[in-house]
Amino acid sequence: MKKFVVEKIEKQQGEYVASIAEQIAKERAQALKAGERMLVDSDQLAFIYIIEDEEQFYYVSFPQPTWASLHEIYVQQSGLGLDLGNGVTVKLTGLVEELAFLTENIKGNSNYGEELENAVEEIFGQDS
Repeated sequence: MKKFVVEKIEKQQGEYVASIAEQIAKERAQALKAGERMLVDSDQLAFIYIIEDEEQFYYVSFPQPTWASLHEIYVQQSGLGLDLGNGVTVKLTGLVEELAFLTENIKGNSNYGEELENAVEEIFGQDS
């Protein structure tokens, strides 16, 4: 499973866009679509959004430095696009709903690890 790490999230022309370090070949990027589900990487303190093509799944990792932007998107109920390079952007549909589900489950739940629980509470805690 391939992993892409989001380096930054910016608001561009009224929409949020996440950027990754690498560019994906245009043909491959055009085949990718939103998986509409998220996971948590407790060890790396990251939210993971799944994108996919006909062959495999890809992890899109949102490390802790991007969480303030994710929180803003969550509060505003905005959309987020993932810039894959070569003029291809994938809309990460279901992101707000998945974030709501995950953050509610993490708050006060030591099963995710104390470090992740505290980090999520720090950014998303005021939304309870």
